[in-house]
Amino acid sequence: MKLIGPFKQIVTLANLPLRGKLSDEQIDIVVDGGIVVNDGTIQEIGNFETLKSENQNINIETIEGEQIVLPGLVDSHTHICFGGNRANDFAMRNAGKTYLEIAESGGGIWSSVQHTRNASEEELLKTLLERINFLISLGITTIEVKSGYGLDVENELKMLRIIKKAQGKTEAKLVPTCLSAHLKPRDFEGSNPEYLEYILTEILPKVKEEELATRVDIFIEKSAFQPEESKYFLLKTKDLGFDITVHADQFTPGSSRIAVEVGAKSADHLEATIDEDIEFLAKSDTVATALPGASLGLGEKFTPARKLLDAGAIVAIASDWNPGSAPMGNLITQASILATFEKLTTAEVLAGMTFRAAYALGLEDIGKLEAGKKADFVTFKTDNFQNVLYNQGSLNAENVYISGNQVH
Repeated sequence: MKLIGPFKQIVTLANLPLRGKLSDEQIDIVVDGGIVVNDGTIQEIGNFETLKSENQNINIETIEGEQIVLPGLVDSHTHICFGGNRANDFAMRNAGKTYLEIAESGGGIWSSVQHTRNASEEELLKTLLERINFLISLGITTIEVKSGYGLDVENELKMLRIIKKAQGKTEAKLVPTCLSAHLKPRDFEGSNPEYLEYILTEILPKVKEEELATRVDIFIEKSAFQPEESKYFLLKTKDLGFDITVHADQFTPGSSRIAVEVGAKSADHLEATIDEDIEFLAKSDTVATALPGASLGLGEKFTPARKLLDAGAIVAIASDWNPGSAPMGNLITQASILATFEKLTTAEVLAGMTFRAAYALGLEDIGKLEAGKKADFVTFKTDNFQNVLYNQGSLNAENVYISGNQVH
């Protein structure tokens, strides 16, 4: 057992509700605090000197200088296992080329599929671990990682096996998600429904057998999979015992409603969500996940996070880090910008990157700093926690703890 501190401020988020809007006055702050950790779990949080005097034989891990503490951040939507680079896509898009024009010239998702298929397992593992380490350095301790650049049995399993291998080489918690339904690959001879059936019969049974993922995702969009075939696929996927999540309403509305109807853990993107579907989402337990990195990468409008929160939805914020539409990967910078455009309180942003994002992944032991939770937290060298978002990602994490152990 050890006592870590003293911290100028410990921002516990312990008393904040799961859904709806939040005011900054609701944030619980322990001043001059310490955290007692035992076997990777938080035992107690309180005034550092008081905890020190009450536990005289405890090991002390002294924090030098003024630092504040936040719960470890959760990035609940990433595509960070990939090969290649799509800088040319970004340049072409900024030069006015359309999505279709970029795809026809050899860019787009299919470009990443080809690069990922051609990459060696060693190369994919190396670059995946590099991206994981970057996210850890930002204070992110739990990371969802999708497949979806393989799009056949061999390569989807290759990606998921690499993600599983990466879990053995990092202290961060990885949450693998099978996104074989990213789009129908160009080399598949058959219709969209036939490809979805191929996933159901050929890919998912092997994913389940090897315990490579417990979550399945699908991209519902005109350029990918249509609403009815997607709904059928999601229900069949649930029957196989998987949790489900949906790429919803990125360019056209309607698919967030499907996500709610099938009981998806989350509906992610939502840039095109219309008002009546905001109300539909708000009445459900499906998390509305904003992906501001995609809005920045594509020059599209942001997820209507303010409306979603005001309606009572559970709103998470994730990076969508991928080689095409969201290449930045810096969750704090993206969330700070989203807050500016959507007028989100600091409490709403912090909740969206911690316990609300954890809920989207079905995780209940992280996201808040309170007794019984996993001792995942991040410190910043400042005397005021508001500076983390105020500096829009330029205030670097000082120390990152996972299960009570410093990993950065």
